[in-house]
Amino acid sequence: MNSGTPLAERMRPKDLDDYIGQKHILGKDKPLRKLIEAGGLHSMVLWGPPGVGKTTLAHIITNSQKRKFFWLSAVNAGVKQIREVIDQAERSIFMGQKNAVLFIDEIHRFNKSQQDSLLASVEKGIITLIGATTENPSFEVNAALLSRCEVYVLESLAKDELEILLNKAIVEDEELKRRDIVLKETDALILVSGGDARKLLNALEIVVNSIPSGPVEITNELVLDVVPEKVAIYDKAGEQHYDIVSAFIKSIRGSDPNAALYWLARMIEGGEDPKFIARRLLILASEDIGNANPTALVIANNCFQAVQVIGWPESRIILSQVVIYLATSAKSNASYAAINEAIALVKQTGDLPVPLHIRNAPTKLMKSLDYGKDYMYSHNYEGNFKSQEYMPEKIKGTALFKPGNNQRENEIRTRLRNWWNEKYGY
Repeated sequence: MNSGTPLAERMRPKDLDDYIGQKHILGKDKPLRKLIEAGGLHSMVLWGPPGVGKTTLAHIITNSQKRKFFWLSAVNAGVKQIREVIDQAERSIFMGQKNAVLFIDEIHRFNKSQQDSLLASVEKGIITLIGATTENPSFEVNAALLSRCEVYVLESLAKDELEILLNKAIVEDEELKRRDIVLKETDALILVSGGDARKLLNALEIVVNSIPSGPVEITNELVLDVVPEKVAIYDKAGEQHYDIVSAFIKSIRGSDPNAALYWLARMIEGGEDPKFIARRLLILASEDIGNANPTALVIANNCFQAVQVIGWPESRIILSQVVIYLATSAKSNASYAAINEAIALVKQTGDLPVPLHIRNAPTKLMKSLDYGKDYMYSHNYEGNFKSQEYMPEKIKGTALFKPGNNQRENEIRTRLRNWWNEKYGY
């Protein structure tokens, strides 16, 4: 059955009416569709996961307006190739043609100088830029270039849209039509696709090709038997990476060990470096637990050391234990909030002078200037404490550390109150 051209390529839509998905921007009366149908066009960035139709949409836009189309991949193109395209685009305008479309796949892989080389041509209208990216353009595309583009967010295809695509392929593709294909079950195909139309059609083609002749009844069992195991959607350098890490941390912070374990499993299945996970747990142990349970930091640090020694796959057990411990621990962000407030105070008040009595006095001159005079050594007093001023005069009495409402920090609050009375409001 195989002609050499993949099914996903054979089924690539030619116009907007044939395009499946992205109704939020391409549905009837939606801004982008109206713009395209009116013959208008502006530079844009298409942001979305793989297999949702970014390249296809760029082709459709260009073909519908009969513009010259240039395609570059940011993986292997440089400033030289960009300039060559711009030169050709300028010549075509000189010949009376519409300005060309330059489509750059994976534009987030361009460095600053490569992106900057596009600015003047985009601004002058020599080219209309359409960039495709799986990464958040706010982080990956230069602000100057991004300000000249409209960003359109493309979404993974929904189940009903994927089912439409499956049925469309079986009915319309010339090679599939030669086979007697019955689509009995679709759940497994949709699962392995992960919302990616290209993966879906590739999986369908693999299943059909697994049966050399005769009718093909597609079931979940057949799909799972012949299609390679679904790879977790987890680009370690990409947007979803940060989303999953965020969900992982917030689940532990929110004291939900079950959700935390799920996101941990997502990272494990996605091939994440165990040391990266352990580092995040080490930060969380201080930021979100702190002195509510000081042992958490010790355990997280031991976890970090252990995963470096153990490696995969056994590290998953250690990480699981520590994730559960941290998720079920008492929580406090008092240390995190205190240092942030202290830094903000320093920025606000500047370099305030150190009180004389707590300055260092290693020389006679310094001592003659009263450096260290009247300093009271705490260990010489009952309870190893003596009330004296340690803050600069201008901000004395400012409370930066505010103990959390948990057993350990309530004990700290009581101790501070006994030492300082009402000075810090404890």
